Amino acid sequence: MSIATHIKTSLNLPSFVVPTYLQDLSDEQLLIRPHEGANHIAWQLGHLIVAEHSLNNMVCPDSMPPLPDGFTEKHEKETASSDAPGDFCTKDEYLRLLEEQRAATLALLDKLSDEELEKPAPEKIQQFGATVGAVIGGQSAHWMMHLGQWVIVRRQLGKEAIF
Repeated sequence: MSIATHIKTSLNLPSFVVPTYLQDLSDEQLLIRPHEGANHIAWQLGHLIVAEHSLNNMVCPDSMPPLPDGFTEKHEKETASSDAPGDFCTKDEYLRLLEEQRAATLALLDKLSDEELEKPAPEKIQQFGATVGAVIGGQSAHWMMHLGQWVIVRRQLGKEAIF
């Protein structure tokens, strides 16, 4: 199995789990925090979309479609404390942007050889992944790490376990 195929396979899990966890949540429920001081789902969605976009562009410049104007700024650390609905997107907007960015990630993987995926990642993101492939592949774990917090919100709302 090629490195790209392995990464694409690992990205299947968050691509399935994200919409499944969100399917019965309203836009308002995306603003519920799993714990005081923790980030709500809306901010986390934006953060994850921005991270996938930015990290892929860092290892393969200009490989990702642009995000809407102001989207990145809405999901910086400084905005994480906001609970104002107008500061964030709707669930449908987040899901659309995730699909666009993920499609670009998969298209990028289609273009990269194992040799290109084994090249060192830029030094400033070496802690996220030592190679181009590790950076792109690490995004699956990044999404899944945040999804654990969404389960808590689902439980707070009395939602049944999905998995």
